Amino acid sequence: QVQIAESGGGSVQPGESLTLSCTVSTYTACMGWFRQAPGKEREMVAVIRPGDGATQYGSFVQDRFTISRDIVGRTLALQMNNLKPEDTAMYYCAANGACVWASAFKYQSYDYWGQGTQVTVSS
Repeated sequence: QVQIAESGGGSVQPGESLTLSCTVSTYTACMGWFRQAPGKEREMVAVIRPGDGATQYGSFVQDRFTISRDIVGRTLALQMNNLKPEDTAMYYCAANGACVWASAFKYQSYDYWGQGTQVTVSS
């Protein structure tokens, strides 16, 4: 059973930064961050592919966030800069056992999920 542990959420003011981290108990294929705000569907924030480190970002990111993965492939980070109130959501780390890159933006493609970490951006 793959286990995922997340950390790094919190409350910040608009324009500030946060870094989210997660660690998986074993190597997986694609990994990523998704978020879900109340009443909204879960959406991709950023995903990363093993090997070449290719990435995909949600259109709302607009160069504010950076996803990275350590060389061993078990730790994932999301550096979030210039946070906005609309970034407020529960953020989830996800991983899958087999990655189809063309569908990696879909939350349904992921087998394993963390418990989520809350990010609140408010003045």
